[in-house]
Amino acid sequence: MNEFDIKALTWDDNPLFIERSKHIADKIREHVKLNAEMEGFEYGCGTGLISFNLMPYLKSITLADSSDGMLEVLKQKIQKNKITSMNVLKTDLIVDKIPDKKFDIIYTALTLHHITDIETILARFYMMMKKPAFLCIADLDKENGNFHGPDFKGHKGFDREAMKKLFITTGFKNIKADTCYEMKRINEQNQNVIYPVFLMTGEK
Repeated sequence: MNEFDIKALTWDDNPLFIERSKHIADKIREHVKLNAEMEGFEYGCGTGLISFNLMPYLKSITLADSSDGMLEVLKQKIQKNKITSMNVLKTDLIVDKIPDKKFDIIYTALTLHHITDIETILARFYMMMKKPAFLCIADLDKENGNFHGPDFKGHKGFDREAMKKLFITTGFKNIKADTCYEMKRINEQNQNVIYPVFLMTGEK
């Protein structure tokens, strides 16, 4: 059982997560013209908060995560609301086989900083996309490591220009980036610290 399995049962009780997901979903809709024929794929979906915001604008969504706890909560929500346009997939795209299906839009939020090999995950997203199709990455701006603390093994956010270069190297074009949310925390010195979240989109 990992930390996200433990957090899953109370994830949707956090107003910050609900608000953040809405802002990210709104920014995705601002960057990409969604339509009812598009098939989406969310990676690192958690309990599906972003996809529930985008569901009315897409034909179908495959929601993928490696956390059993998160996916169990998600499945219960889908069943409770009798949703037929959402499909759940347990996978780790770094090591597992990518889906055979191709998608019109792939999006992920605050997931990439947990993944060591960014080049590989971007390349795998690219292979999973139709043409034309859109990739939307929401994640933390580069920070000093205080967001997760000293024991965190992932990335301390991302430099936007460096991420843009990775998008270009992978093959994406028409790249855009905007701040979509700002998380506020109080540090050990009782100071307010703001951690911006950016959304970067690219087209295949």
